[in-house]
Amino acid sequence: MAMEDEDNNTAVVATNTQTGIKKGGDVGDNGACIDRQPDTVVHQAGLNRTAGRGSRSGTGVHAATGIRVLKQRNIKRNGSRGCVTRKTRFGSRERDWLKGDTQRGCVCLYGGTVDPQPAPSGPQASSTPQTDLQLVLCSTSTTVEELCAQRDGQGLYVQLHGDLIRRLDPSERPLQILYDYLAVMGYTDPVRVQQEAANSDLSCLIRFYSEHPVNADQQERTLLKGVFSVRKGKTQLHKWAERQVILCGTCLIVASVKDSLTGKMHILPLVGGKVEEVKRRQHCLMFSSAGSQAQTYFVNFDTLADYQRWHRQASKVVSQTVSMVDLSCYSLEAVPEYLFYSQDITHLNLRHNFMSQQGPGGLLNLPRFSQLKSLNLSHNRLGVFPECVCEILTLTELNLSCNNLHTVPVQIGNLQSLQTLSLDGNHLSSLPEELGSLSQLNSLGFSFNNFTHIPAVLERLSAVDKLAMAGNRVESLELCTLARMSHLKNIDLRLNGLRWVKSESLEAVSQVTQLDLRDNCLDSLDLSCICNLETLHCQRNQLGTLTLSGFTLRMLHASSNCLTTVNIYPVPNQLTHMELSQNLLEYLPDWVCDCRKIEMLDVTHNLLSEIPSRLLNSLSLRKLLAGNNRLQRVPDLLDHVPLEALDLQHNKLAELPESLFYKALNLKYLNVSANALETIPPSSQSEESLSTLQELYLTGNNLNENCGALLVGHQNLRILHIAYNQLLSFPASKLSKLELLEELNLSGNKLKTIPSTVSSCKRLHTLIAHSNHITVFPEILNLPEIKLVDLSCNELTEIQLPDSLPATLQELDLTGNSSLMLEHKTLNLFSHITTLKLDQKSTTIAGDSLSASTPWNHGYSEMSGQRNKLCVSVLTVDQFGDNVEACYGIFDGDRNEEVPRLLQCTMGDVLCEELQHSNVDNVYMCNTFLTSHRKLGMAGQKLGASALLCYIHHEPSDPGGYLSLTVANVGTCQAVLCRNGRPVPLSKVYSLENCTEEMERVKLSKAIITEDNKVSGVTCCSRLLGCSYLSPWVLPKPWVHTEPLCSQDEFLILGNRALFERVSYQEAVFTVQAVQDPRAAAKKLCTLAQSYGCKDNIGAVVVSLHIAEDSCTCEPPVSTSEPRGPPPAPVPVSVTPGPSDPATLSSSSGIVSEFNSETSASEVGSEAGSTASDEHQSSGLASRPERRCSLHPATTLCGIMVPGSASVGAHPGLFQRQPSCATFSSNQSDNGLDSDDEAPLEGVISNGSKLEVEVDIHCCAFQLRSGGPESPKDLDLEKRGSDYPNGKLRRQNSVVVSATNGCLLAVCGREIADLKKSPSTSSLFGKKLCNGSVVAPEDSHNLIEVALEAPKKKSGYFTAPAQPDPEDQLIVPPSLEQEVREQLRGQSPLISGSSAPSTTPSLKDPVWDHPHPPAFASSLVPGPGPVPILQQEVYDTAL
Repeated sequence: MAMEDEDNNTAVVATNTQTGIKKGGDVGDNGACIDRQPDTVVHQAGLNRTAGRGSRSGTGVHAATGIRVLKQRNIKRNGSRGCVTRKTRFGSRERDWLKGDTQRGCVCLYGGTVDPQPAPSGPQASSTPQTDLQLVLCSTSTTVEELCAQRDGQGLYVQLHGDLIRRLDPSERPLQILYDYLAVMGYTDPVRVQQEAANSDLSCLIRFYSEHPVNADQQERTLLKGVFSVRKGKTQLHKWAERQVILCGTCLIVASVKDSLTGKMHILPLVGGKVEEVKRRQHCLMFSSAGSQAQTYFVNFDTLADYQRWHRQASKVVSQTVSMVDLSCYSLEAVPEYLFYSQDITHLNLRHNFMSQQGPGGLLNLPRFSQLKSLNLSHNRLGVFPECVCEILTLTELNLSCNNLHTVPVQIGNLQSLQTLSLDGNHLSSLPEELGSLSQLNSLGFSFNNFTHIPAVLERLSAVDKLAMAGNRVESLELCTLARMSHLKNIDLRLNGLRWVKSESLEAVSQVTQLDLRDNCLDSLDLSCICNLETLHCQRNQLGTLTLSGFTLRMLHASSNCLTTVNIYPVPNQLTHMELSQNLLEYLPDWVCDCRKIEMLDVTHNLLSEIPSRLLNSLSLRKLLAGNNRLQRVPDLLDHVPLEALDLQHNKLAELPESLFYKALNLKYLNVSANALETIPPSSQSEESLSTLQELYLTGNNLNENCGALLVGHQNLRILHIAYNQLLSFPASKLSKLELLEELNLSGNKLKTIPSTVSSCKRLHTLIAHSNHITVFPEILNLPEIKLVDLSCNELTEIQLPDSLPATLQELDLTGNSSLMLEHKTLNLFSHITTLKLDQKSTTIAGDSLSASTPWNHGYSEMSGQRNKLCVSVLTVDQFGDNVEACYGIFDGDRNEEVPRLLQCTMGDVLCEELQHSNVDNVYMCNTFLTSHRKLGMAGQKLGASALLCYIHHEPSDPGGYLSLTVANVGTCQAVLCRNGRPVPLSKVYSLENCTEEMERVKLSKAIITEDNKVSGVTCCSRLLGCSYLSPWVLPKPWVHTEPLCSQDEFLILGNRALFERVSYQEAVFTVQAVQDPRAAAKKLCTLAQSYGCKDNIGAVVVSLHIAEDSCTCEPPVSTSEPRGPPPAPVPVSVTPGPSDPATLSSSSGIVSEFNSETSASEVGSEAGSTASDEHQSSGLASRPERRCSLHPATTLCGIMVPGSASVGAHPGLFQRQPSCATFSSNQSDNGLDSDDEAPLEGVISNGSKLEVEVDIHCCAFQLRSGGPESPKDLDLEKRGSDYPNGKLRRQNSVVVSATNGCLLAVCGREIADLKKSPSTSSLFGKKLCNGSVVAPEDSHNLIEVALEAPKKKSGYFTAPAQPDPEDQLIVPPSLEQEVREQLRGQSPLISGSSAPSTTPSLKDPVWDHPHPPAFASSLVPGPGPVPILQQEVYDTAL
């Protein structure tokens, strides 16, 4: 915490802070205490500097308030991404003062220099002057006026989310603003709010400035001025003279007197004119106005920078067709005074500023623009309607949206030329009668206000044809009211809470043609009196009946209701588009078949048992969507029909019409997945086929290999999904005919091979054939466009490869092929593949797998679909913390990949930290999400992601008793628990369409919700991590739910929005129940979603649960047998097994000779992409103490792991600290073997070629947990650690160097126990996916994703020699060993020479920061002596 003392404050990111000596005095309850920090220079990351530490001398009392100025602080600057990170050390007095009252706190004031852009990564350091920092201790009652008086300042400013900067009023209270902001985010504990307010990461969310920041780029776009050499006219009559020149608005202004603005000003309008380069003079521009009497000025600039700046800005002005000035989003309080010289301005945009009434450039002076026609003042926090704009009589367009307006003045009647008036997003409840005199007003917007009825003044506005009243409070609509307003044609009343639409008279409403009643509370709707209605939107109501007039009806949208029938009279012969999905229709009305122009009909998710023959044989129907019904047959086609798309998935069809394909010759899309088809109809009646079918989805039927012959006629087929059928083979001769095939999915069948004729499909780019019995790798690597090949969960034994692979191949998945043996030549050939997924071979004792050590195991799958990047990431930790716990998560960034990757790498560590502060589920889960939101930094300002986190744990009151599952989520990711074969939803979908209370909350905060139900047109979610610029509409506070687990709980499913939009909860449960392997089940879920029509990213995690009756977590007895596979190779280990206590060995792909993690924090943000998963593989004979729960304690203490002892390294599942964001290159010829007769490690290249692996080495700040002192037995175990039976093991000063799952870990002794507590150390061997997301491997088949596209950076490489040279083998004679050890201790700050356990700091001690770990020697021959133990290291996350 920032409130606590720091004993060690070493910069993780290089800083160079100038410090001084300050004086102090007492701090008053209502006063402010200011800590000044001089200018600071930030250097490039990688050049370690230590922040200077100030001293405290003397006392001084402020003349007015008696404030004590704090002693000098250590302030760290983090140059990454423009953020400032500081560690503040408070003295005891200040700390006690803060703890005395939660209404006290600290505010960090920044100076007036805008933070620079993130420095480019590279070896050179760049220095940029940054802001002046002042730390102010104050209370929530301290006003801006008091703070400014104490520091002799002019004012304070606040900036939210790195966006606009607003001047605070003198009466505003900065600390209260900060506390209110945190409370809106979701913090409820006052103490936690006080702590969070002092956190450095908060500056990316809310930041205070002591003066208005200077932004050079903004100044350039609003005003350019300087003294330059000027000449008037194209002739030589005028001489060059030094003059003041100004470019503002649409004009060039030249003063008549040098350095003086008192004389005559020459105005040159530039709109439509020219700006040209004068080649005869250096840095000279010619400015010319438009028209027959054009004037010309030549301006000679002093520097190239000035020349380019003026040329760029002037070119924008002259290219305009209208005199428009755009000053939006500049945090302006007034327009530049020079702008009033541009009297030709007709369009002025001041949106998203903080315009004030007073001042030379205030709103009161806007009437000076004599030709102004359009004025945009939206989002200016005006509070009151600016009456001064009513004096601009030339206005035709006025926008005052989102200004907290409560009334409209009567002076609005002066604007007789006004045609467009926008008042959306305010607090208006009435309109003045004077508004009715605006005869030219044709567009009036007052959506998202507080109107309870339609204003009567609209009856007089005869030119207005659209009623825009979405998001108001109109609960009842009288159709007779609309009848009186005969000019209104388009009515928008969505999101009003509308309950009744009444028609008390028989009077027809003939003028209304379009009516939008979406997202209301209507249970019945009779609009038969609106006789000319053309388009009706009434989705997401509770309609049971719907009655309409069909005279002119063209489009009907009535999905997501409770309709059992729709009454339309007369028959709507103009109807072309009808959407009735997600209703309760058991049959289609007869009038539907009589519609002559119907083109699209959507009746999915109803209760239909048949489709009328007349409808299917319609001569106008082109698209029929009838999936998710109860159809048992499809009527025959009697004649040729124009049908182009037919969706019949999720029905009970046993067959399709025989004439389907040769009667529907225009059919291009057919989806009949999830039916009971045993065959498909032929493509034609003769050998020659005229089929134009391009997409065919047959997944989830009972088709056999005979259907292959029937597919031949569809020679235009591009996409074929025939997964999860009964195919034993696929006819080779038939497959060769599908030459245009691009995507082929054959998963979940019983195929033993894929025909070699697949090589004839030259356009094939995706082949998915997982979950079969394929033994031979198909001949697909010769295809020129192949991108993705998924052959996981098969029975492959070997791969025959060509000499070279296509450059287009991006992803190859070979996991789940237990018998697959890859040669080193094959691995080298795979070197260019972006994502290579392989099983890491395990040599543990049979039965000693992860599923045996924990009562759960998991599998997961990610598919990018038809998107070119993967924006879904997962977190999987089967062993989380000290006890039998687990953590799983899924993150969906929709269109961005950065935020999901950052959450994937940090959220597990944040949960670890929060669990140390609270054991209340709602508290620690909520704080985990809020802290993760803050840690996103600048990435979270504009980008966001849905997040779901599941934590399996014991109840705090009974640590060894019953298990519970705590789920928290924001956004649209969901979790479903299978209990007794039934789905139990555990999450809450935070989308505006699905959550009524969230919709109401967003409306009350005056957000603009677009017609597609997105907040400001950005996201449909009301709660996300990130997207902080949408606060307070979009919040990071999660839904939290805890469910006790029992023996009836079979498995847990986590999925993103795309998965559960296509696969229902019940189907997902049935799907997983039918598949034993969790990974295969997750893959099946994603495959089904794709076959059901999903084109988006899909992610699924399946966690298989094995909970006993009493939640017992005891480990079942493990049978000992011979290890499978070749004998293990001796490798560096943490603990060497003794005679009676064999321990697990950590595998390492080569001896690592260098450890260099000089990586910038910005690289963490851009390269972070590792799934935090806890599995890492072990090699060698291993035995683990039997796990016992508190319900069934062990009868003997033999083999019990002592916390803090070295034997914790024997746990194969405990997660390890995962290095982040560095790249290492290792020659794999040296596999840690001392002789050629030893078997090499599986999956490791040993032919001397270079293998570069790009992994995420992200260091997380976590608190060390206190461990008990080491027992003599534990110390004896360490001493016996060097006595490996065959004597060939080379210990590296007892340092574990583990490349397990692609991570480099350098720890020692009992430090491993603390490192393993961090989820970010969990897992993964290797290569990131194309978007940086990484597959979380399982213990039985850990995934090796070999990354070979590491950037060739000088820093961040680990290099191992191709051949073991004598220089690399440090052979130490026994007589000199002790001296060498002492020298090594002196050179390496990470190695401690004492074997005594170091004292673990308390949980409340601040996090320590240490420099980068040094390089390690290649190998050392151990000798007698104590085993060194690492000093306890804590790393800080630089995100």
